[in-house]
Parts: sequence; C-alpha cells; structure tokens
Amino acid sequence: MELCVYGASSSAIGAAYLAAGEALGREMARRGHGLVFGGGAQGMMGAVARGMTAGGGRILGVAPTFFQVDGVLYEHCTDFLYTETMRQRKQAMEDRSDGFIMTPGGIGTYEEFFEILTLKQLGRHAKPIAVFNVAGYFDDLLRMLETTVREGFMERACLDLCRVFTEPEPLLDYLETDSRPVPSLDRLKRI
Repeated sequence: MELCVYGASSSAIGAAYLAAGEALGREMARRGHGLVFGGGAQGMMGAVARGMTAGGGRILGVAPTFFQVDGVLYEHCTDFLYTETMRQRKQAMEDRSDGFIMTPGGIGTYEEFFEILTLKQLGRHAKPIAVFNVAGYFDDLLRMLETTVREGFMERACLDLCRVFTEPEPLLDYLETDSRPVPSLDRLKRI
C-alpha cells in the first residue's frame, strides 16, 4: 500500500512525538508500504520519512515549488513531485495513496485530515483513514468531535469513517484490512 501521512513540519515538537513518527515509518517500511507525504524534513513528516529510510522503504515527497528552500524538504525521497499550489499538492497526495494517517500536527494537518474525512463522508473515496494519537495529542480534538455528534452537527457514522490508534502496529493492521464500501449519498437527502 501507498500510505499518505499528514503531520507537523515543526522542528519544535517533543522527542516522544519524533520517536513515535520514526517507529511508524520503520513499521511501514518493514511491511512493504510506501510513504506519500508533504516532503518536509522536520517534525513528524521528517520523523516518519527517517523511519522509512532506515527501513529501506519507498518515499514519495510532494510539495509546491515555493518550498524549495534549503533545509525544508527531505533529501532522501525515492521520488519527488513538485506542484504549483498547495491544493494541487493535496490532490496529488490523495490520488497516489491507498490510505491516510494523521499524526500530530498543526492547522495544516487538521485541514488535510478534515478534507480527506469529508471526501470519504461524501462517498468520493473509500480509502481507510487512521489517526495516530501519540501521547494523547488528539484527545481534545476527539472530545470536540464527540460534542459535534452529541449536539447534532454531525452523524455518528462520520466518526466511524476513521479509527484512532496509539501504536503503529494495530494502526497498520487496520489500514491493511479495512474494506468498507464507499458511504451511500442517499443519506444526504435527510439533511
């Protein structure tokens, strides 16, 4: 599988996050998966890529041309695809991936995750989505999503379109075996 990983590009994050990212990358490589990611050399992106490199895995970096600044992009990608815009970048990552993983990150990571989850909810793809909840990073976000369901702003079925994990092995097991069909758009008539 080619797995798209969303995550932080910040170099200011804690060592526990970086170690978890590298462990995820090593396990992906060990299982023969390829990495599709935003091409960053730092943060969670860089950590996962370093794990993939250590495990001898395939890496496709995807970034807009304006990111070509010294030290920003990971230098050891197997392949690199440059786009003109961030929107083209997200589309290229989506098109080349068989599943998606959100690792800890900031607003860009949230935006990527919520777009891919929304597209699945709308039946535009049936690819599995996993959240790697390292050190409880996403606990507050998950509580917010539960509130969103409880208050009637979102159906529970939307939350069922992704799964949350704290370890790489069960996360990858899920991505490798999830085969649920594309959700039906008939339910949109009830909105």
